[in-house]
Amino acid sequence: MLDHIGLAVSDVAASKAFYLEALAPLGYEVIMEFGEAVGLGAAGKPDFWLQQGARTAPRLHIAFAAGDRAAVDAFHAAALRAGGVDNGPPGLREQYHPTYSGAFVLDPDGHNIEAVCHKAE
Repeated sequence: MLDHIGLAVSDVAASKAFYLEALAPLGYEVIMEFGEAVGLGAAGKPDFWLQQGARTAPRLHIAFAAGDRAAVDAFHAAALRAGGVDNGPPGLREQYHPTYSGAFVLDPDGHNIEAVCHKAE
């Protein structure tokens, strides 16, 4: 199990704004900030860190757990409002398993960000 992950981004302020809006439906908020680092998370635990740096290459795929399919939908809509680029609308991805529901967006640095729910609803 991962405890946290850090992502180098080309513009911390822009990425912070994007992720705050995109991940709000999943309960994420800013938990800590210091220097050029921002720790986002839910329930008081910063598990997703943004730090100023060169764009990561190759681009990453990061999947965030959603509590239900409605949260997957809300993530996708919020991420698009925040300036993300659609990389796969909400829906079942039965090629992974019958109840895999996910949505994909590209963040400001081109990383493939996903919200996923594995529950049968």
